[in-house]
Amino acid sequence: MMPETTGPGTVGVRIARRGAPILAVALDVPLSEQDLALAETLRGLPVWLKVGLELFTAEGPTLARRLVERRFPLFLDLKFHDIPNTVQGATRSATLLGARMTTLHVCGGEAMCRAAVAGREEGLDLRRKKAFQDRRLPESGPLLMGITVLTSDAGREEDLRAAVVERALTAKSCGLDGVVCSGREAAAVKAACGGDFLCLCPGIRFDGFAGGDDQARICTPTQAVRAGADFLVMGRPVIGTANPAEAAAAALKEMELASRTT
Repeated sequence: MMPETTGPGTVGVRIARRGAPILAVALDVPLSEQDLALAETLRGLPVWLKVGLELFTAEGPTLARRLVERRFPLFLDLKFHDIPNTVQGATRSATLLGARMTTLHVCGGEAMCRAAVAGREEGLDLRRKKAFQDRRLPESGPLLMGITVLTSDAGREEDLRAAVVERALTAKSCGLDGVVCSGREAAAVKAACGGDFLCLCPGIRFDGFAGGDDQARICTPTQAVRAGADFLVMGRPVIGTANPAEAAAAALKEMELASRTT
């Protein structure tokens, strides 16, 4: 268990969370060989690699499978949102693929969220029944993270926070492992759902980052960690630099320092 902390939007509330926060680097370069080369530059750093909609649509499961074969922790960010049966099958496939984490929209409804949990169990059961075990696959199924409000959405902080917390409570009741939210709402989610309920926070930017993008509710690594984020996602501030490994290392260092001071 990590030290208790406070964060944006939760004045006076002390939040407990477990484990050191993890950095996930969004590859998002729709050319498989470039992505594999980029992944190799990050080898040795304690990061997970995110394959999202753009990259997965361009390359299909092949690139994701190659990352797993090379023993990179895979975050499959496909934002499932469909009828329960389809989401159940998609989560089963993500489990068989070897993803460590995947995402789905909480607004898809309770039946859909529960179907994702069932799909993970089906995938694990199928893996156990194999005549041989693929040691490249993680022992457990993927963490299931429910998307609350996209970080590109803007509005009154109080309204957004209330919507995020409401969907986080739904996600928890359905058996999901955590939610996707802005770092600005992480402390409120922890206060409502408990320190062991995970927060995955995209829209992480270095202080003074001037890259320009469509993210509205951004945080620095320090702000997100102090708010209680368990996973921080960085794409353009890392892969858009001349030295992605150096940028990722800088983010990890900032996260470590923030953890020590919370």
